[in-house]
Amino acid sequence: MTVIPTMLTCKRKPATDTFYHDVIKGLSAPQKYLDPKYFYDAAGDALFQQIMQCHEYYLTGCEMEILRTQSAQIATALQNYAGEFDLVELGAGDATKSVHLLRQLLDNGVDYTYFPIDISGNVIQNLETSLPEKLPGLRLHGLHGEYFHMLQQANRYTSRKKVLLFMGANIGNFSVTAASNFCQQLRQYLQPGDLLLTGFDLKKHPQVILNAYNDSTGITRAFNFNLLHRINRELQADFDTTKFDHFPTYDPGTGACKSYLVSLEDQVVHIGDDFAVNFAENEALYMEISQKYSLEETDQLAAFAGFKPVARFFDRKHWFADCLWKCI
Repeated sequence: MTVIPTMLTCKRKPATDTFYHDVIKGLSAPQKYLDPKYFYDAAGDALFQQIMQCHEYYLTGCEMEILRTQSAQIATALQNYAGEFDLVELGAGDATKSVHLLRQLLDNGVDYTYFPIDISGNVIQNLETSLPEKLPGLRLHGLHGEYFHMLQQANRYTSRKKVLLFMGANIGNFSVTAASNFCQQLRQYLQPGDLLLTGFDLKKHPQVILNAYNDSTGITRAFNFNLLHRINRELQADFDTTKFDHFPTYDPGTGACKSYLVSLEDQVVHIGDDFAVNFAENEALYMEISQKYSLEETDQLAAFAGFKPVARFFDRKHWFADCLWKCI
């Protein structure tokens, strides 16, 4: 299970170079992993849209219910706590949920600019085309890149108070420790009085959660394997996906739902001409986490990072919560 380096023999574009080094870093770790931010190329975006339509994947439906039925209440809360503001969304995706809030704010006569941020340029391009058609009069400025770098950009474009959206339980893509650090970093880019509306998938029956990450049609499996296909295509690797199996787990004690790809045999995978990495039979490649929370844990996270919880919005099953925090 050693990593065998050789001399670099090819030149890479800067973006690909970052991708390459992140992949090598993950595959060189004692517990091999891949950075889940690279799931989202064009094929990954399309597969995730399919995942959100799976009946087992309840998260989208729960938060969609909140935004569809409670946008008026959310908009009122934003106006009450922030007054005049601009709206910044991290990981905007296709905005099918946040569009309800955007429309409500326009209907309320709120004067705002929407800054969607996403790691996927394909996503931002689609938003810049589709949203103005759906919401005439919407001022939109898409930002393509890493969250914190793009927050810096947004701060250059506007000095107004900010309402930051971090929807879809994306906070669950971090471990609890990493989520705490992430929220602390977010707070550094915000001012007292700014707001953060973030979605949390709440702890519930373990089988309901596990099913959401192991859908019967195999789309989540394909989503995980797509990252290997992307590495093969963009980094000239030779992952054989038939030699791996998708294995999701959920620990109801910690709330950690994790996905792995398990090697079905001893094998060697090459990344271009520069690296080869050995996988032992049954060795697990860690792909992603989806952390689940209790309400008390969300409050603790807010306090730790310098926020004050001011409102919560639930779906009818109380499986999901969009929590509104104010910067203090």
